[in-house]
Amino acid sequence: MLKVATADLWDQHGADMHCVDPIFRSYGAKTSFQGEITTLKLYEDNSLVRKQLATPGKGKVLIVDGGGSFRCALVGDQLAELAIQNEWEGLIIYGCIRDSAVINTLPIGIKALNTSPVKSIKKDQGEIDISVKFGSTLFVPGYYVYADEDGVLVSPHSY
Repeated sequence: MLKVATADLWDQHGADMHCVDPIFRSYGAKTSFQGEITTLKLYEDNSLVRKQLATPGKGKVLIVDGGGSFRCALVGDQLAELAIQNEWEGLIIYGCIRDSAVINTLPIGIKALNTSPVKSIKKDQGEIDISVKFGSTLFVPGYYVYADEDGVLVSPHSY
């Protein structure tokens, strides 16, 4: 849960923050989250998502640049459960999720473009912890992201 709402963060620190374009839908029972950015860049292959979510995530938010694809889902209920098990603060997916009805009952916060029932391919392709850009914002590993019902903010600072 956010210590301070994104609107208040923007009012106090907007000069040091970037506001992500309002392109995401919210999923999961956790409506706000924040943490240090960890990134993945991939396309229609969620192999690395599973590997990353299997690692400790306390204090971290996984940012997945899925190229904005609507053709398949990069996260489903099993990966959401894995994220919860490993204490990830939340996920931001520039792509789709599936199993949204189940995910909406879980104590996780996920921002994604939409849903798709189609599962992804599994070829272990993609890049880890590189800067990625979508929603008019650069997501840099080690920066911080703040997400709630009003939107998503990125900053080099932790507040």
